[in-house]
Amino acid sequence: MSEHKNLTYTNTVIDLFHKIDEQEQSKILAAAEVFAKAIMENKIIHTFGTGHSHMIGIELFARAGGLANVNAMLDPDVISSNGARRSSELERLPGLAKIIFDHYNINDGDVMVVISNSGRNAVPIEMAKLAQEKGLFVIAVTNMAQSQAAISRHPSGKKMYEYADLVLDTLVPSGDASLAVGNSKTGPVSTLNSILILNNIVYEALKIVADKGHDLPIFQSQNVDGFDNDALYAKYEDRVKHF
Repeated sequence: MSEHKNLTYTNTVIDLFHKIDEQEQSKILAAAEVFAKAIMENKIIHTFGTGHSHMIGIELFARAGGLANVNAMLDPDVISSNGARRSSELERLPGLAKIIFDHYNINDGDVMVVISNSGRNAVPIEMAKLAQEKGLFVIAVTNMAQSQAAISRHPSGKKMYEYADLVLDTLVPSGDASLAVGNSKTGPVSTLNSILILNNIVYEALKIVADKGHDLPIFQSQNVDGFDNDALYAKYEDRVKHF
């Protein structure tokens, strides 16, 4: 029997996952403490990303095994559902973040997770800045090497990570694509890496909450008989827009 060999992209992802586990572990555990505090103090964890980065927020939002106190800020103007080129232009628009921010119920003591691999566009930069100014703990998920090298598209000249209290590095190659085919690059990895980071944070946070004897606000699958999430929806529905 021949020995099984992983596909090239699979090996690339596995290597990056191990790299994150080695290099970002202390920051993941620090973020878990922040999430745990928000859970125990009945606060909301807001997630925001533009373009493909919004998928990381959806990963944490209203899903089986996920936290119920997560509010994904799913604004159609900065995701590709209304047009990929349109959303790319709008995420560079100064002032748009405040319009989005003001349409959500965001309070002192909440947590804001802003995801942007490049961290250079105006909307995620301003979202992090607005949240920090309101007193939220801001967690940035970004590619630090690319972000530090990039020119900001915000009038301040700053990048998203500069308005964060804690920065988690996706450690992906600049431009996201990880594999070469001829003279082109493919194999994007930022979504997988970001989701790995955040699901680690959630799991470690829930362990802290459980150890302290608090209830765990975890959604169960609505496709498995015997589970009911109605009480969790009711608990947070006045602060989570898309419930």
